[in-house]
Amino acid sequence: MSNTKNYTESGGEKTVIRGTLEITSEGKLIIGSTELKPAEAQANSSATTIADLKSEFNQLLEKLKSAGLMADT
Repeated sequence: MSNTKNYTESGGEKTVIRGTLEITSEGKLIIGSTELKPAEAQANSSATTIADLKSEFNQLLEKLKSAGLMADT
């Protein structure tokens, strides 16, 4: 067993990160052709009706989609 925390297996098909993966402000994380980025903050719900809750939930879904964290249907 190796004491190396981060390594790429022979052939380059798999990289293991057991330490920290730091992506600087110049770096990007791309899966497929989609760039992932932090989602916009979502306030805690203050909904008092189902309609309000639905609206807040849809806002959250849109933020996740905009950040590339959820596929757009």
